[in-house]
Amino acid sequence: MTKLIVPVILAGGQGTRLWPMSRAARPKQFLPLIGPQSLFQKTLERVGDRSLYAPAIVITNSDYRFIVAEQAIEAGATLSAILLEPVARNTAVAIAAAAAYADEIFGADTVLHVLPSDHDIAVDDGYGLAVRQAAEAAQAGQLVTFGIMPTHPETGFGYIKADAEIGAGIRPIERFVEKPNAERAAQMLSEGGYFWNSGMFMIGAGAFLRECATLSRDTHKAAREAVSKAKADLDFIRLDEAAFATAPNISVDYAIFEKTDKAAVVAVNFGWSDLGSWDAVWKNAARDSEQNLTQGSVTLSGVSNSLVVTDHAHVAVDGLDDIAVIATNDAVYVGRLSEAQKVGAMVKTLRADRGTAGLTETHRTAYRPWGGYASVLSGERFQVKRLFVKPGKKLSLQKHHHRAEHWVVVRGTAEVTLDGTIIVLSENQSIYLPLGCTHRLANPGKIDLELIEVQTGSYLGEDDIIRIEDEFGRA
Repeated sequence: MTKLIVPVILAGGQGTRLWPMSRAARPKQFLPLIGPQSLFQKTLERVGDRSLYAPAIVITNSDYRFIVAEQAIEAGATLSAILLEPVARNTAVAIAAAAAYADEIFGADTVLHVLPSDHDIAVDDGYGLAVRQAAEAAQAGQLVTFGIMPTHPETGFGYIKADAEIGAGIRPIERFVEKPNAERAAQMLSEGGYFWNSGMFMIGAGAFLRECATLSRDTHKAAREAVSKAKADLDFIRLDEAAFATAPNISVDYAIFEKTDKAAVVAVNFGWSDLGSWDAVWKNAARDSEQNLTQGSVTLSGVSNSLVVTDHAHVAVDGLDDIAVIATNDAVYVGRLSEAQKVGAMVKTLRADRGTAGLTETHRTAYRPWGGYASVLSGERFQVKRLFVKPGKKLSLQKHHHRAEHWVVVRGTAEVTLDGTIIVLSENQSIYLPLGCTHRLANPGKIDLELIEVQTGSYLGEDDIIRIEDEFGRA
């Protein structure tokens, strides 16, 4: 390779398959499902070799922009850019927009390694070899995907049928196969030549855009215009909404890879999982002698082959086998671990009911670029929250039309601006913010600031906020 590979990390998602831990506001790639790092951070770490990779381009939606930036900082990762998708349009235009941006910034001969941000991958010698083989083929003009050698008949993945190897690990693609039933999956394994479709790609920016212009003209036009009309917003690049929205809602497989004559596959056998269900999390983590995986405060008795995860209440399970229990502070899922792929259908049922739809969108704990808050208790005309503010961060200068607030400092130091006057509070001190006052909360200290907020008033919705100043560019 004469130039460094530019990683393109896809960090969108709906947060349905690992509910209730994963939700639309914080999907699985931002959760520490296996180990202390999130899957997104592990993806950044995987492309951290600066002898091989340039800093990554991350493409995500606006709602996740601060999570992406914060987790990149926590991981010590430098990014080339964070591109913001204005609307959801699947992977074809997302990858095309990243390729168009790379073409403008790095040149058409740039090789891109396109990676989902929510996969768990074992980085070993086989991984490094596959990356280099794919990069050489991409540099020569081929559009390369990574095919995982199947270990069992899997019905949750699509497959790639490949021809015989033509050199350096590269195989021409014969066809793509949709997710099969169990009988067909077993038959494909016995026939050989089939690989799991990993959703990872190695492409030349210019080569991909040329194929896109030929095979999916609307996608190409939308991506090019969205990049050329993009605007900088703080540390982010907002793709033009009007242009981006004209793109067809189609995957890159359907739009490009199933049509092009330049598609090839590198067959790999490194450890890989898309962690697409709770049983996949169970399979890919260390388990105890009874084949149980637990996270959080859990007690088991006579339990085997099970997964129990909690981030809130203590969970005790007795005398069960093949059970998944996922407990958060506002929802609990219980089902057969071996049937955990049914969680997605459960989420659809919840979304269809107005009374439960919110449980699929947000947690009681909401994350913001300055920290976040958790709902503790609410009733008629009052609400109690726990606020946490990171060191050096501050909320917007704001006011409310319908509520007053009381703040009690539990930990750390609070700098409060109240109608132009700055007041510093330490632990166990409090302040009253009357209705209509202009106020701001900041953490000037070296540790997290934690406080209890009591809201009282006729309306307590999050939209009762007038931002006067905001360092994060929010209206």
